[in-house]
Amino acid sequence: MDRLPISVCLISGPEASRIGRALESVSGWTSEIVVVLNEEVQDGTEEIASKFGAKVFREPWKGFRDQKNSAAQKARQEWVLNLDADEAVSPELREEIRRTLGGVGNTGQFAAFSFPRLSWYCGRWIRHGDWYPDRVVRLWRKASAAWGGEGIHERLEVSGAIGRLRSNLLHYSNQSINGQLDKIASYSDPFVSACLAKGRTASWLDLAVRPAWKFVRAYFLRLGFLDGWPGYYIAWVGAFSTVTRYAKVREAGRKPQP
Repeated sequence: MDRLPISVCLISGPEASRIGRALESVSGWTSEIVVVLNEEVQDGTEEIASKFGAKVFREPWKGFRDQKNSAAQKARQEWVLNLDADEAVSPELREEIRRTLGGVGNTGQFAAFSFPRLSWYCGRWIRHGDWYPDRVVRLWRKASAAWGGEGIHERLEVSGAIGRLRSNLLHYSNQSINGQLDKIASYSDPFVSACLAKGRTASWLDLAVRPAWKFVRAYFLRLGFLDGWPGYYIAWVGAFSTVTRYAKVREAGRKPQP
């Protein structure tokens, strides 16, 4: 199988239990795999990455944006494909990328490509609600984009047109309900810090209307009910996550205890 001129770039912490699936999905048809690994990791992640021919670089943690830019700067191919350790390129997406970059499609007008991300949760693929299609821009010409943003909300800033692919990137992020709940606290802290830095407060509109709208949009307007009980729960968790973020803003701005 001919290899495409793609450098796959991952940043990773201790991901020995998941990174193998991500690397296997890009092995054999891309030209290079670059993994920037947190310097303290000792769980076997480096050995697994090396087994798939990855170039592994150990670096101190610099935040999502800077860590991803560091990985992309090490790429040597014309195109860069970013993956997380809990993701995998589906066979359908692999073939669509091959057709697009292999000469069948016209890539000259595009600096990057987006594709939908399909999440596995509670025993099923989630195809509705706020979780799908969840389009992400992850494939770009090396000189045409860089990671920007702050905190956990890094984003790829592209200079040029973005094409749209149809096939799914597979996402195995939330392995359990407990894992998903754990993320609410860690993901809300940067939001609170950003609000405080801007002098933003949380009103009763934020505490009451925003969470209710989040549930209605996900479960009814975006057809989350078609995903069964996981779709129902996802809509509620989205609402709970929203009210938690704004409640923590209120908490952070309260007067000190006398």
